[in-house]
Amino acid sequence: MAEITRKRVGEIIRAVFEVLLQHPEGMRAKDVLAKLEHTLTLSEFEKSDYPKHPGIRRFEKTARFATIAPVKAGWMIKNKGRWTLTEDGKAACKNFTDPEELARRASELYRQWKAGQPEDAGEDEETVAASATAALDEAEERAWEEIANYLNNIQPYVFQSLVAALLKAMGYHVSWEAPPGPDKGIDILAHTDPLGATNPRIKVQVKRQASSVDVGGLRSFLAVLGDQDVGIFVCTGGFTSAAESEARTQEKRKITLLDMEKLFDLWVQHYGKLTEPDKRLLPLKPVYYLEGLE
Repeated sequence: MAEITRKRVGEIIRAVFEVLLQHPEGMRAKDVLAKLEHTLTLSEFEKSDYPKHPGIRRFEKTARFATIAPVKAGWMIKNKGRWTLTEDGKAACKNFTDPEELARRASELYRQWKAGQPEDAGEDEETVAASATAALDEAEERAWEEIANYLNNIQPYVFQSLVAALLKAMGYHVSWEAPPGPDKGIDILAHTDPLGATNPRIKVQVKRQASSVDVGGLRSFLAVLGDQDVGIFVCTGGFTSAAESEARTQEKRKITLLDMEKLFDLWVQHYGKLTEPDKRLLPLKPVYYLEGLE
């Protein structure tokens, strides 16, 4: 990092922000880094590999390192390999046009965050912790890519069984799963009691597809919900903003939308309550690290 000045850190942060401004829904980290190469002129040092790690270029590591302070400042969010600019980040991009000032303010906010932590590390320890954070970000990205690829390629009826297993782990009673055949709008029926005698009845539609569900697809599902029903729509490809707005503004129908990330978070949350056979539908293994290095 010796050849990376504060000004250069600010230039990298600003370039990241400008990319994310064009993608308010967020963007995969590796795609952001790929775009930076077309907006920044890399130095020979940045283009070079680490001597002890041939094939690993300095620039990508440097960019990840540079974004740690903006995350702690509340300007960026990193989640499952996706980077998103917050409203505070948008304001910072507008207010600090000079890259060096942008980096300086990010550093100040990082130090404020650090001061509030249980133990204040020395400068060397802080550098180690920052490097560990960057490495952890990369590990999370690789893990999520593997999980997303698995879910995107899982057999549709296995995915349906996965959703049913999650409902059971959450304490619901699954009374029916759709057999292979034409989709009639309902894939799973569940209840809050074993006999299904108590409202609400839960109707679930499950779609394993790359494309997002639009308003038309959502309305088709809403049409099969009765007044006492609760609808859960699961789609790996997510939902368009218009479909999400339609779901939020429903007054008569109760509907919850679950994209891949929300489904996965629920799977992790209730993983301990899954049966061993159900766990094998999406088997996970935790990786432990020092909390202070996060």
